[in-house]
Amino acid sequence: MSGVVRIVSKVRLNPRFPLSQRELEVLSDLLLESLGLEGRTFSLTLVDDREIALVNAEFLGCTGPTNILSFPDSGDADVELVVADDDGSSLGELVLSVDTLARETELYGQQPLEHLARLLAHGILHLAGFDHSDEMFDLTDGAVDRILLEYGDMDGGE
Repeated sequence: MSGVVRIVSKVRLNPRFPLSQRELEVLSDLLLESLGLEGRTFSLTLVDDREIALVNAEFLGCTGPTNILSFPDSGDADVELVVADDDGSSLGELVLSVDTLARETELYGQQPLEHLARLLAHGILHLAGFDHSDEMFDLTDGAVDRILLEYGDMDGGE
């Protein structure tokens, strides 16, 4: 493992959360590779809906929980949830609600691994400077397809 992601869990993981911390590190490495971001790193903070709603309100002025928030490492807008890398390889930080992840897998009819990969790829692309566009959605779909091929029939424990 190349240490591409620093994971901070501020919540007891939902049993439906598809991967262990080690597997989440491997997933993150594969996503960065599939998105052409090898050599880059990011921090991932796992929280519940209550915590992400607080972060959403404090930093973005939005009300309520959301699935994932992206805070690019711009040097001037540090959310200070975790310590950033000093070597300049950090893309920034993602904050993911494991409660929303579990709820949305039901809502969208996706396997937990697929939806997790989609949220992480989407968030990583925001960290890399992408805005919502056809290109971003195509890159996200390609990365998710790669993850599903790599993991085969893994279904997140269902």
